[in-house]
Amino acid sequence: MAYRRLPFAQYFINTSEDFNATRRSTVRVNYTAISYTSGALDKLLGLQREVNYEIHYEPERDVIQINFQRTIGFADWLVNFEFAGKYYDSIDFEGEPLQLRVHRGWGRMYRTVKNEVREKWSELHEAHPTAETEVVGWSLGSGQAILCCQDLNYNFGVRPHLFTFGSVRPFRSTRSNREQTHRYLDSLCAECWNFANINDIVTYMPPFRGFDMIHRVDVGQAEQRTVRRLFNPARYHTGYDSEALYADLPAREPAPQPEGD
Repeated sequence: MAYRRLPFAQYFINTSEDFNATRRSTVRVNYTAISYTSGALDKLLGLQREVNYEIHYEPERDVIQINFQRTIGFADWLVNFEFAGKYYDSIDFEGEPLQLRVHRGWGRMYRTVKNEVREKWSELHEAHPTAETEVVGWSLGSGQAILCCQDLNYNFGVRPHLFTFGSVRPFRSTRSNREQTHRYLDSLCAECWNFANINDIVTYMPPFRGFDMIHRVDVGQAEQRTVRRLFNPARYHTGYDSEALYADLPAREPAPQPEGD
């Protein structure tokens, strides 16, 4: 069966649990919560954090889809205020070692859930070996979705279809490995659509040099970016269910392919 992608706005509606009450959800996304604690501060404050994910198979499209939930509650917000740390000591890429660094808080979140995601994805893939894999996330969930794509590619060789909305920038490169890191990230997915409204302040987080997302796709250019709009996330971080945002995009824009493919 040829892969059939949904309209872009539909992925946001489904994975956001129809946040804006459009009544256009096509699947019911029931998230599984995995609890964890993160260091001495959590113990001091008595905090319990959660990673929320969902995975299912869609027979009408022959697709395995993985969803990651947005920020929920105070503990999730604290995750955003951590900095980069080493994620992999060394990845062999293009015949040279690459040290992959990610935002420490988001990396710790994904490590908490990765074994369950791998196990459930493997079970579905074994049952449906021809299925394509889609990974979807909004806001905090976008960072988890991007890390999930890297994980599935690195450990299983799969190249997922990635769709995120209001995405954070989870990877961090240095001046010496920036180009190599970008080429590696571009090689992970069959297609990458990380939609970022130019007035969505979340898509510039963390606001420090060297942090990146995979293949950012700017939308909302009809409105000039202004400071006032950047501080209106109620509008610009939640409006990705507007089909007009994607009207000028090509029907299909695959991620850049690695050399030799």
